[in-house]
Amino acid sequence: MFRVLAILLAAYVGVVVAFEVLVVTLGRRQVARGVEPGEAWLVIGTTDAQGTTETVVAGVESAGQLYVSANHWPRSWYHRVVANPDVEVTRAGERREYRAVPVTGAERERVARDYSLPFAIRLLTGFPPRSFLRLDRR
Repeated sequence: MFRVLAILLAAYVGVVVAFEVLVVTLGRRQVARGVEPGEAWLVIGTTDAQGTTETVVAGVESAGQLYVSANHWPRSWYHRVVANPDVEVTRAGERREYRAVPVTGAERERVARDYSLPFAIRLLTGFPPRSFLRLDRR
């Protein structure tokens, strides 16, 4: 019985890793090909000591405010934004400057409720902790 559970767990971890690699690869290809983000998708430009990096992320509006969420285990873009919160965001063909603010407490609960993910997506991503950033116009 233990052996079967170990095999099932290893298979599940393999599915999660494969899904996350696919998501990261697709996001990088979108940026590299110059795919223009739509209303739900945006490109967030972050800058650190290594230079500027653009990442495709999902944007969501809640209570008239724009938010982004780290919904996957690969989240280096999120850590770069927290370390350097002044970002450029391209959304629906328009580029603007924002300050990214980590969301906590009641605001986080509201955004998580407004931006709930289907169980299937949470399962495929391995149930990563979700972190939200509010994007305030500069």
